[in-house]
Amino acid sequence: MSDTVSSRMIVLGSGPAGLTAAIYAARAGLQPIVIQGIQPGGQLTTTTDVENYPGFRDVIQGPWLMEEMQAQAEHVGTRMVWDHIESVDLSRPPFRLKGDSGTTYVADTLVIATGAQAKWLGLPSEEHMKGKGASACATCDGFFYRGKKVAVIGGGNTAVEEALYLTNHSQDVTLIHRRDSLRAEKILQDRLFANPHIKIIWNAEVEEFLAAGEPETLVGLRLKDRVTGAAQELSVDGAFVAIGHKPATELFQGKLALDEDGYIAVDVGSTRTSVPGVFACGDVMDKIYRQAVTAAGTGCMAALDAEKYLAAQEYQALAAE
Repeated sequence: MSDTVSSRMIVLGSGPAGLTAAIYAARAGLQPIVIQGIQPGGQLTTTTDVENYPGFRDVIQGPWLMEEMQAQAEHVGTRMVWDHIESVDLSRPPFRLKGDSGTTYVADTLVIATGAQAKWLGLPSEEHMKGKGASACATCDGFFYRGKKVAVIGGGNTAVEEALYLTNHSQDVTLIHRRDSLRAEKILQDRLFANPHIKIIWNAEVEEFLAAGEPETLVGLRLKDRVTGAAQELSVDGAFVAIGHKPATELFQGKLALDEDGYIAVDVGSTRTSVPGVFACGDVMDKIYRQAVTAAGTGCMAALDAEKYLAAQEYQALAAE
């Protein structure tokens, strides 16, 4: 027999956005429930050194930061639940979510903070080198490669922007693209071609991330020319995979307005979605910044927006009596 759990607010996702929303909601007396999903703590749990989150003079570890955020959320009254939501009913409030545990969750407001996952090449050596030279975020990790040789893999806006950004730290940046032309906007291409610190390897795909040393670190990439089949090795200290992100919005297709890239659409300057009472924060609605601190900021916004929505609903109910 399945259980039913009710709350004034359910937060779906437990990264910086979801936990910040929960902290604000709990302090407002909303007794939020956070459903953690398949990756509790979000992407920061797969990150090692974090040097750009405010409040810490020394480098901190991503998993530790998320443990502290969760502990803070629980300390102020958040209930954490380990479950994976397999279906949602947003047709009218209260909203209903069905977990694969068999539990049904019912909420007056829903905050969606399911995030987005960076796309990777899918190579075993790439998986092995994550956090040891392989990254999917130049803004997050570029600082650690000051004065070193780095490569960016991709050919769209993200790849070009990351290559340009990395020149703030490195004078030796190589962009690797599997085609003979870029897909990025022309203005970005112009900036890339004009930058003397960026080289481009065309028609090449990465076959292997090369490691050496103890502990192991990235020392290079094995490339294959897609036209001639010739192989070459490129010596690099860091490799940034920039082939896009995929927002975790499968649950909400046909139930919430999504933009052309599948991110949840929100009203400008808010976290309100196309369904009143449903709010979105963090990387699931932000495809531009994708930083832990900006995710936390939108989590705060979502909690305040939800609190305002509930207050308005209560006022309307009283006025109707």
